[in-house]
Amino acid sequence: QVQLVASGGGLVQAGGSLRLSCAASGRTYYTMGWFRQAPGKEREFVAAISWSGGTTYYADSVKGRFTISRDNARNTVYLQMDSLKPEDTAVYYCAGARVRSTTPSEYNVWGQGTQVTVSS
Repeated sequence: QVQLVASGGGLVQAGGSLRLSCAASGRTYYTMGWFRQAPGKEREFVAAISWSGGTTYYADSVKGRFTISRDNARNTVYLQMDSLKPEDTAVYYCAGARVRSTTPSEYNVWGQGTQVTVSS
């Protein structure tokens, strides 16, 4: 079973940037995604990327501000987050799926999450 370890979260001021990383213990899944969950809210899709990196998906709320990428040689997926807003505050999770999907239930393996806090 592949294990995912997310890192890179922290506290940043509004307008700032963070880069999240998700390292896999083995070969990463066909589709890798990032999701987030704020207190009292359901887990929501943020971004996803296909195996080749040629296809990416973004939630409307982050489009133009976040960029997902992957390095298959390093078994690592990244989420570059720019122009951060207080509403981006959440625990961010990386996950892997065997199909192209933005639906949490279709992801087979999940990382432990990393906290991102954006102050106003």
